[in-house]
Amino acid sequence: MFNEKTKSMQFLKSYTPLALLLFLMIGLMVPACKDDDPVQTADTKSVKNYDYKVAYDWNELFLQIERYAAGYRPGPAPRALAYLGLSAYEACVTGMPEYQSVANLYNGLSIPEAGTQEYHWPTVVNASYAYLMPRFFPNAADNLRQKMIALENQYNDKGEAAVSPEVFERSKEYGEAVAAAVWAYSKTDLIGHDHYLDPFQGYVWEDHYDGPGDWKPTFPGPGKPMGGVWGGARTFAITEKLCRPPLPFSDAINSDMYSQAIEVYAQNTPTLSYEDEWVGEFWSDDLVSLTFSPGPRWLAVGDQVLAEKNSNLETAIFMNVKMGMALNDASIGAWYSKYYYNTERPQTYINRVIDPTWKPALYNPVTGDEGLTPSFPAYPSGHATMGSAGAEVLGDLFGYAHSMTDRCHENRSEFEGTPRSFGSFFEMAQENAWSRVPLGVHLRMDSEEGVRFGTSIGRQVNRLPWKK
Repeated sequence: MFNEKTKSMQFLKSYTPLALLLFLMIGLMVPACKDDDPVQTADTKSVKNYDYKVAYDWNELFLQIERYAAGYRPGPAPRALAYLGLSAYEACVTGMPEYQSVANLYNGLSIPEAGTQEYHWPTVVNASYAYLMPRFFPNAADNLRQKMIALENQYNDKGEAAVSPEVFERSKEYGEAVAAAVWAYSKTDLIGHDHYLDPFQGYVWEDHYDGPGDWKPTFPGPGKPMGGVWGGARTFAITEKLCRPPLPFSDAINSDMYSQAIEVYAQNTPTLSYEDEWVGEFWSDDLVSLTFSPGPRWLAVGDQVLAEKNSNLETAIFMNVKMGMALNDASIGAWYSKYYYNTERPQTYINRVIDPTWKPALYNPVTGDEGLTPSFPAYPSGHATMGSAGAEVLGDLFGYAHSMTDRCHENRSEFEGTPRSFGSFFEMAQENAWSRVPLGVHLRMDSEEGVRFGTSIGRQVNRLPWKK
């Protein structure tokens, strides 16, 4: 043993100069390779390097605030989501190597340059939402405004603990600067920006009523039309706001319209089945203070997928901007079409032609009002249009065959919110659209055209030049 060890030591000793040279060359090469590796260097500062939670938490707070926000249905809430999502996307896009800014698509939108400096992207996102959310909801109750402040402080504390003071302050300032630019752009939409202050503004229904077939108010209700001018608000992806025409109006018992009215009438006469009541209540989202509204419902669906997949921040930001734009454009397209075609509600048709005592199945458990119909024209369904646009965005992002159980209203006691399971987002959109028929507030044609129109709108959002 001793002799073998001695020989080995002598061998190493004899090659020490060569070995040292080789080790020195390797030592010089390794750090050089690391410094020249663009993927590794970029990835350490990429948005996708962080988890989804800051975007998710602001989404969830939005859903809480919007639930109680009078005047934000149907369009101002989706519109707010569009600008909130756009701001976060533009503020972070330099940290998303596969993506590019879309600001050049929108005349008048000027985004501050980010430069090549280091940013802490969760802080950027937090600053953007914290700047915009109270501006989009200036009348939120004090407890909700305090929640905004608390959430901002929570992520500021995390940011300060994660990076240097210089990087934190730069990130916060940049997020706020982009948000300020987006807010300035929002204000140039003269129809959309302050619409929530009076959703009944600018439209006199009597001036557009020529007789049976045209929309007129139903009761209980406000007695005037909601969102009459909303179709003129700004869109982000669509240029054509008009959907396909409805069925020709007819009171004749052999007409297609009469047949569809009988279909609605039969759903709850004498009563709804348990399944139809469950579906109708599960997707309703009609009423302020009871739930969030029908458009943002699809943000809630997306949030569930983010959590299920433990997604990264890049995915969350991309989902938010596309979802917001899709819901915004769907609401505007649907309301432009509603007031263009000015189609009466099933309640009006059925009471005149079939049964003067019939009432829809929609009721308000908060106020006790029964037999409700939303106060605007029927065609196309806003639920169906916004839902299908949102489903198309989610399908493009997470897969068209993605199955899930929707727990949006789990454990609600005021209505049937038991979770429902689906094989795809499109299946969810179809059930959402159909739910309005047994509820008694839409004909089949309203829902079917809403699905087609909304899917088309979602695809146009997906086709925007998001990627390089």
